[in-house]
Amino acid sequence: MSLKIVYGDITKINVDAIVNAANTRLSGGGGVDGAIHRAAGPRLADACRKLNGCGIGEAKMTKAYNLPTKYIIHTVGPIWNGGISDEEEILRTAYNNSLDIAAKNGFNSIAFPLISAGAFGFPKQLALEIAIKSLEDYLKMKDMMVYLLIYDSEILDKYEGKIEYNHKVYNIEPL
Repeated sequence: MSLKIVYGDITKINVDAIVNAANTRLSGGGGVDGAIHRAAGPRLADACRKLNGCGIGEAKMTKAYNLPTKYIIHTVGPIWNGGISDEEEILRTAYNNSLDIAAKNGFNSIAFPLISAGAFGFPKQLALEIAIKSLEDYLKMKDMMVYLLIYDSEILDKYEGKIEYNHKVYNIEPL
């Protein structure tokens, strides 16, 4: 299948699983994490408590409850520390671990936010490049429809609706 970059709200997409850019407590913080928890409803918080947190770069799965998707894969990206703490590799690991869970569960479609590019302070351009490379590399091995959801109008404005990466142009489509 393929990778599509989409501008929109990850809580509105109907895929087998969405990925939550979570905190280590899986407690529903701000940004994407808070939006997913609010949209999924209070049963998500109960399910997350039973998982006993999630390590940085790791991924765990719950049901999606009130969302149009079936499952949520929670992953914890790194907090940006100027690039001196192996943040780039940890971010790639977060994407790969999420994709591994999707593949092991036989999912055909998955949607990602731009992990770590919000409250965790990862430079957006670098986070975008790592996301695309990680997703493209994985799709060479597994057949899956992968969506990268962009909710940040700054990114949309910067790229004027098209992202070029590794000599390939991705149109940013509306959700």
